[in-house]
Amino acid sequence: MKTMPGVIAIAMLTATAVAQTPAQSTFALWRADELNKRDQGLSTRIGPDHSARETLADYGDHRFRYLRRDADGFPEQHDQIVDVVYVQSGEGTLQLGGKVIGLKASSGPGEFVGTSLEGGVRHAIAAGDVMHIPAGIPHAFLVPKGKHITYVLLKFPGK
Repeated sequence: MKTMPGVIAIAMLTATAVAQTPAQSTFALWRADELNKRDQGLSTRIGPDHSARETLADYGDHRFRYLRRDADGFPEQHDQIVDVVYVQSGEGTLQLGGKVIGLKASSGPGEFVGTSLEGGVRHAIAAGDVMHIPAGIPHAFLVPKGKHITYVLLKFPGK
């Protein structure tokens, strides 16, 4: 049984090396017809914040989410996270900048949500539009009554 300590040592070194190796990203493709089906599913799960969401993929340092909003969303601010948004369907307004009213901590460090957004600039958005929202910039998605907007959201750390 002299080999047992050697086997344990090799196993420990291998485990350490594997743990230090960055996760391999895999190819992902979400076709328009699949996103449309997901949109239909999300439309039946709208929550109190007037939205439904699901994570398409989480790669550790960045993730893809799919969201549907049927009314105005609460303003949010991410101090360290950049948002890239691709509008899949519907229409609305992106309110960008200004001051978040009722600012409170949200899901993690540097993540905040509020009750309203004062000031800023409003941008009309519709299917096919792509937006880059820098880290630290307050923003809110506004949706006209009776309308909706669905979008793919890529979140990654800012510098």
